[in-house]
Parts: sequence; structure tokens; C-alpha cells
Amino acid sequence: MKNTVILLISLFMLPPLAASAAESGKAARPNIVFILADDLGLDGVSCYGADKRKTPQIDKLASTGMRFETCYAAPLCGPSRCALMSGRYAFRTGGLTNGSWRAGGPGAKSADEQPIARLLKQGGYATGMAGKWRQVGETPADWGFDEYTTDPTAGGWFWQNKHTTNGKEVTVPDGTYAPDYIQNFTVDFLRRHKDQPFYFYYSMHLVHGPILHTADSAKGAKDGAERYDDNIAYMDKQVGQIVAQLEKLGLREKTLLMFSGDNGTALTFPATIGGRMINGKKASMLEGGSRVPLIASWPGVTPAGKVNKDIVNFTDMHATFLELAGAQPPANFKFDSRSIAPQLRGEAGTPREWAFVQLGAKWFVREQGWKLDQAGELFDMSDAPFVEKPVAASADTDASKAARARLTAVLAELNPAAGKTDGEGGAKKGGAKKKAAKKAAGQTPSK
Repeated sequence: MKNTVILLISLFMLPPLAASAAESGKAARPNIVFILADDLGLDGVSCYGADKRKTPQIDKLASTGMRFETCYAAPLCGPSRCALMSGRYAFRTGGLTNGSWRAGGPGAKSADEQPIARLLKQGGYATGMAGKWRQVGETPADWGFDEYTTDPTAGGWFWQNKHTTNGKEVTVPDGTYAPDYIQNFTVDFLRRHKDQPFYFYYSMHLVHGPILHTADSAKGAKDGAERYDDNIAYMDKQVGQIVAQLEKLGLREKTLLMFSGDNGTALTFPATIGGRMINGKKASMLEGGSRVPLIASWPGVTPAGKVNKDIVNFTDMHATFLELAGAQPPANFKFDSRSIAPQLRGEAGTPREWAFVQLGAKWFVREQGWKLDQAGELFDMSDAPFVEKPVAASADTDASKAARARLTAVLAELNPAAGKTDGEGGAKKGGAKKKAAKKAAGQTPSK
């Protein structure tokens, strides 16, 4: 009896955090939904200061969570997805350009990597994806996704009647807007898996070209550049619908919802931020090529409305999702991922000092204030993303000299040139490979 009384007293004296250990355990293992817009730079999101583009639903998502100011993807679709799936830099994986994740091969080999979906699946998560996949190679199932839907061809995916769903070709009625089919697949997945932890990768086609009318566009509207704002609005609406669906299912506070873009704004669509143009766009090695929006919202966990200035690489989603899922990365396998899970919980964490970005045989390393490329050229980034000021070694100040030394040491340790480099080493034979090399160098934007 005496021991029982002591035990009861001890239980009542436990602090609230310890008393709710079960709830805390659940909170530490959230559902994860990662929404990736296509060809959407900072200038396409109004909460990043975009003057022309208005994204009220995405802005609302940022107000309920955290907005990262300096997140870096690759300057093209395929390499960004490679970094996201693998948690590794391009010179390790071969994920250097679109459609050539391996030098001389049709795509990356999932057996060579430790994909995030596969690892989460092994940890008890249901895994699903919907949308763009074509640059990745193999199928989403090979990369660890239990369920998926994607387009079977490389173009015409907005108004089409065929999709590849779970390995089978599915025909839908003519006039079906593909983003709606993808959205419905996503919502259905969330409903069916609401009682177990899940990871869903929502790879939007919006706002990639061709820029066509949406299901909400005015009747008779001509396709083309004038429909770009319609595409932004439809993308934004769909993000809001996913949030609403999670709320309806009672999953909002159990779900980390992240939103980003795979590279900078494409072709002729860049717009101003505060009256100024970002330097560069999709396929360029400039700031506008790879600096992308990143928003994370997990109500009750992520600080609402916070702007985080830590540098983030696209590789970092891998370690972040593993940590939140309570999973350990495989031993003796080289990752380049730094978890931002502490930051998502409102903690300081251990932010990375620099980001590495590669496209083919070109690369740079970027820290706060400075950038150094593969040619040894240093840039003053104090006015980024609008200006990247070259700094000649002969004009070095104490600050630029120190930055040059730091970043040179970083690149020397990484040694990208010794890895897989499509731009020169992997494109020695054949005209097609030479064209791939030109694309890798940013000379020709690609889908």
C-alpha cells in the first residue's frame, strides 16, 4: 500500500511533458506531405515579396509555420529531384542533368541509393506520390513509393486522358484537367491512410510550360503567356485544398506540410520583388536559377509566422524526414544531408554553413554573403538575390580573402571534379550527349 501511494504521488508530480509522453511520441512521428511546385522561383510567391504573383493560400501556410529565406535546389527539374530523393550531391549520384542521372545511362539506379521513400516505408510509413516523375528514371515504386500516379509522356500533361497509376495505364474522360486528377489521387491517399503515418510526395506540374488554360480560366481564353497568372492561381488553390482536406480528416496537427519549388522561374516569366529583378532564372547558375521558396507548417510544433535565415540544401529533406520519423540512416553510406528538424520545432539546431549546387560540370558553394564557383570565381552576395558582384583576387579585402580561403577549402574537400560530371566527362561520345552537356551548362533551358 505504501509503495502504491508513493507511485501515485510520483505520477502526480511528473511535469506535463513527461506525463504526456505518449502524445509527445505521436507528435515526434508526424505524417509528412511535401508539395513541390514546378519552375516556381521566389518571384512567384507573394509572401517572398513578389510584386505581381499573388498566392494567398501559400501565404497562409507560411503564416501558420516557418518560411526559409535561403533554400537551394538545383537549377533544373531532374537534378533537384535527385537531391531530394537521395539526400546526396549530384557528383555522387550522377543526378546532374535532366534525363541522365547516370553518365551514359537512361536514368539513376534506385538500387545504388538509399531513397527517402524506401527508408520511411521500412520505418512503417505508407508512401505515395502524384505528379511529375519523368526525369527520375525507373518507376516511383522502385524508389520506395507504395502508390503513385504520373503522366506517361514527356509533354502535354495538362489536358490529357492517360495516366500511369500504380504501374497501369489509366484512361480518363477527354477534357479532364490533369492537375485535378493528380489532386484527387492525393486526397484519396490521405483519406485511406489517415489512421497510419504516411509520407506523400506531391510533385505538381504547375507552373511548368506549356502555359495552357486551367479548369478555372475564362471560357475562350487563349493559351500562352497571358495564362501564366491563371496557372499560379490554380496551383495556389490546390495547395489550399490539401490543407483543407488535412483539417477535415483531423490530421492537420499531426502533419508536417512543406511547400517548395524545384528550381527558379522559367523562360520569360520572371517578375520583380520589391521592384527589382532576381539575378538569373531556371537553368542558370545564378541566384535565380536555384534559390527557391521553402515553407514548413506543422501547427503546434513549427513557430507560426517565423522567417528563418538558415541556409538549406534540397538534400536536407532526407535527413529531416528520417529524424522526424524516428529512423536512423543506413550506416557506412555517404549522405550530404543536414536535418532541419530542430528548426521546425523552434530550436536553433545546427545550421549548415554553406550550400552546394551543381548542374553538369558547373557548380558553386554558397555561404551567407559569398559564393565561389568551379572556376574559382568569388562573388559578393550581400545584395542577393538581385546582384552577384564578382570580386577579383587582386581586389580582395580582408573579408573577401577570408571567404575565398574558406570556400576554396570546402570545394577542395568535396572535390566534385573527381565524381560524376556529365558536362565533360560523361558526354564524350555522340551528338545527343554533347547536347546534354550544353543543357547541363545552362545554355538551353529544358523541361
